[in-house]
Amino acid sequence: MTKVSTKKNVALVLSSGGARGLAHIGVIDEIVERGYTITSITGSSMGAFVGGLYATGNIDKFREWVVNLDKLRVFNLVDFTLSSQGFVRGERVFEKMRKLKMIPEINIEDLPIKYIAVAADIINNKEVIFDKGNLYKAIRASISIPNVFTPIEYDGGILVDGGVLNPMPINRVSRSKNDLLIAVDLNSLVSYQKPNLSKKTEPDVIHSEKVTRLIKKWDELFSSHHNEKIEKPNDKKLKLGYFDILTRSIQLMQSKLTEQTIETYPPDVLVSISKYSCSVFEFYKGEEMIAYGREACKMAMDKTGL
Repeated sequence: MTKVSTKKNVALVLSSGGARGLAHIGVIDEIVERGYTITSITGSSMGAFVGGLYATGNIDKFREWVVNLDKLRVFNLVDFTLSSQGFVRGERVFEKMRKLKMIPEINIEDLPIKYIAVAADIINNKEVIFDKGNLYKAIRASISIPNVFTPIEYDGGILVDGGVLNPMPINRVSRSKNDLLIAVDLNSLVSYQKPNLSKKTEPDVIHSEKVTRLIKKWDELFSSHHNEKIEKPNDKKLKLGYFDILTRSIQLMQSKLTEQTIETYPPDVLVSISKYSCSVFEFYKGEEMIAYGREACKMAMDKTGL
């Protein structure tokens, strides 16, 4: 990375990576705390979501809400569907966002900073760039994980997660000449060290037998082995299910695409978030991921001399 010390405006690129995207919040905290001004955000999938929250001034409101999520609350936000296009409609969580006034009805061109979201059109085989129009539609299209969230019909095409074609959209960034370019990689192969969190007393919650079974099933589906390294292909202790295979496949694809992008368009600062820190669906790890994102950003900026 090129050492820079005089640039105070930041063009921020936020990659895709599911619940690890909560680390983007901590990254933004560290950047702002150091006195930098974020002048543009370019995001893919969860990066588009968090970037949109920051651009609308609602990231603190979202933070307060997400750090209080537990497994049961996350489960209740999932609107399952029998659709062959995906098993989650994805509308319930957005309705919650709207109810809490986190995602206002606003066009991208009316935001106070430049904002770009990317999605993939699987009918017309192309990347779709949202730099104007309705913010909600842009975010909803960008986070449509294939086979998980139902896709969005748009302009004669069908849009899915931006991470399918461009998980790290550095090449789409809107950047002025003197802007510092900071990119956040949520699919890095670096090792993960859990941040030290302030201990807080958890309330004693007694769940019904049905709820307990649901939470157990959630763990089996979404939190089992997604972030473990397989030392041997024939490891009998590690059984890969449907979601293990799906998420590992997506992560592998995104990691390789991200590597190529960073090599072609090297940022001034690269913040590396370990793919082993959190699974795609573990949104109840908000406090941990936000703290981790801030620590990772601090390390990256200190290393660059900023």
